Amino acid sequence: MDNYNHTFVPEFLLLGLSGHPKLEIIYFALILVMYLVIVLGNSVLIIASIFDVRLHTPMYFFLGNLSFLDICYTSASIPSTLITFISKKRSISFYGCAVQMFLVFAMGSTECFLLGMMALDRYVAICNPLRYSIIMSKVVYVLMASTSWFSGGINSVVQTALAMRLPFCGNVINHFGCEILAVLKLACTDISLNVITMLVSNLAFLVLPLLAIFFSYIFILYTILRMKSATGRRKAFSTCSSHLTVVIIFYGTIFFMYAKPVSQDQPGEDKFQTLDKLMFLFYGAMTPMLNPIIYSLRNKDVKAAVKYLLTCKSIQ
Repeated sequence: MDNYNHTFVPEFLLLGLSGHPKLEIIYFALILVMYLVIVLGNSVLIIASIFDVRLHTPMYFFLGNLSFLDICYTSASIPSTLITFISKKRSISFYGCAVQMFLVFAMGSTECFLLGMMALDRYVAICNPLRYSIIMSKVVYVLMASTSWFSGGINSVVQTALAMRLPFCGNVINHFGCEILAVLKLACTDISLNVITMLVSNLAFLVLPLLAIFFSYIFILYTILRMKSATGRRKAFSTCSSHLTVVIIFYGTIFFMYAKPVSQDQPGEDKFQTLDKLMFLFYGAMTPMLNPIIYSLRNKDVKAAVKYLLTCKSIQ
């Protein structure tokens, strides 16, 4: 009976930066601008990849999926964060928290696999250019993207279900949103099963895609260095540099956040908790904002497609 009473938490309170009201105003303006850039920039990339026939290739299909994913990810977390900044309502229902946790974790897991798929696509394009259209047929790259979305969703269902079934001793989440590690800290029971499944999840969705990316680029680099044409080498490096930049930013942040699950708060860790919140902000807003900027600045095809769409719209 005691466990049941602890488990039933009708709502959670999001602590956020409640101890720093002046900072909240600054962060509200900053995050709002970043969110608008995310939605606008990624929407432009999606529209360009759909309506410009030059971008109807596997590479840009994956890029369109990545842009849609970034919009979904930020829309699941940032609007609620903005509301807590400008209003005194810092509560979120139990089921609302579960939905937010599911969406955020699903999008993060899917992006891990999607970046790995994009690396494999670049490997085939550069190392097997003559067979590229045969290997990367429409059925194949659609199946690769679908697998990424499905796997990320299944992983999130498991992690969310295991987290929200726990008995909670409190309802104050020391975070901007229902981040899974912050919620696990409220548990007043053994969370070893959660830790084990999180470690398995890290291996499957962090390590395996990263290994695929690493070995793909080892072969890509070997192939590029063997090219006799300097123009060919520059073009190959150009098509890979954007993806590599996104991978470094994404994995650098996500490893810091999720590679080592923490079970309980320890005394004197306020400084580290604040750092976790700021990293969550960076991962949740900065990375999706940089993705369209990186791809549009480093890719001539994307820049030409965006310019074409903007020109057509201005003429109309």
